[in-house]
Amino acid sequence: MLRIGALSGVEPEALRLAFDTAVEGTPAAGAAFELEAVPARGHCPICDIEFAVESDYIFTCPKCGRISGELVQGREMELARIEIS
Repeated sequence: MLRIGALSGVEPEALRLAFDTAVEGTPAAGAAFELEAVPARGHCPICDIEFAVESDYIFTCPKCGRISGELVQGREMELARIEIS
């Protein structure tokens, strides 16, 4: 399973199509390809809270309204699990 962040720059459906094409005609043909979407979350250093990021590039603290550029989640492309049988 791959974990794909909302702001990672990865298009999940394009990645799925590339995987299906790459495994076609190989022993991996028919393999399950699971994706987990990871939402973007920002952090406000003033309020010390994490919050959901509503837009792609402007992270505004819902408590104090300050703009924060600190992204704590949402850029990942991570291999979370692989199963081979």
